[in-house]
Amino acid sequence: MKIVILERNSVGTDVSVDCIRDFGEVTMYPNTVTVEEVRERVKDADIIIANKSPLREETLRDAPNVKLICEFATGFDNCDLAYLSARGIKVANVRDYCTGMVAQHTFTLALALSQKLAYYDQYVKSGKYSAQDRFSNFDIPFTELEGKTWGIAGMGNIGRRVASIAEAFGCKVIFCSVTGKSACKEYTRVDKDTLLRESDFLSLHCPLSELTRHFIDAQSLKKMKPSAVLINVSRGPVVDNRALYEALEAGEIAAAGLDVMEGEPLRDSNPLSRLKDSSRLIITPHLAWASVEARVRCVEEAYQNIAAFLRGESRNLVNP
Repeated sequence: MKIVILERNSVGTDVSVDCIRDFGEVTMYPNTVTVEEVRERVKDADIIIANKSPLREETLRDAPNVKLICEFATGFDNCDLAYLSARGIKVANVRDYCTGMVAQHTFTLALALSQKLAYYDQYVKSGKYSAQDRFSNFDIPFTELEGKTWGIAGMGNIGRRVASIAEAFGCKVIFCSVTGKSACKEYTRVDKDTLLRESDFLSLHCPLSELTRHFIDAQSLKKMKPSAVLINVSRGPVVDNRALYEALEAGEIAAAGLDVMEGEPLRDSNPLSRLKDSSRLIITPHLAWASVEARVRCVEEAYQNIAAFLRGESRNLVNP
């Protein structure tokens, strides 16, 4: 069995992937980006392990032996499922391996923004605190989560975990089902306009699709409270980045915390790169999923997906 790992570094070099060698001859590449690189590297593969590398007809037409594609991720939008299914190539993703970490990062961003932590940390470190004549400083107001309305778009595993934590903080939880198919009964379901209008904190946990692309656009931002905090830990294009920049500059919402961007890594052409005030905007480099524990689970789950496939089982297949 010939196995090619196209993006070995996507799970971090501090996490071992040597367990995959149990299944055969493994060739690893730190990263694989271009169509030409993918085509050349997978031509003899039986199993491909990837994350973002494009896997479609133009990259796989010269790879006749491929039977399985395993994602080091939950998302599989790098795969052309129609083409792969037509060829009988199965795709397996990794599920629910980083739910706790993404939920944790959601509140890391929300708390840092609502409590103005970046400002107060710098206030102390700059020497201004030492120079004042009182024991405390709260010149820039900050707020509590208790009593606020926490809105959620995308009530899957991560959305539900976020909802339970928000409740523990004393928030009222509301959510919007983007597809209209949510079976969640534990929390109040509302339409999009109500979600935008009532949320003090709005966190996004939906997959990227044509329904969710620019779910938060200029018109959406205008409907939100001027005091609202937006958190995006889903996919970058769920939020129109230019519209968000303009809304933050105009004071249409108070702050935003982003772990994902339109175009990654963040480019100078993205207007959000110009906003340096961490009291209004915090951006992290797509790491909400990436605790050490989560990355270890990701590799372990991919291992189990391969093992199950070789036993004839359809574990985590997205095109069974």
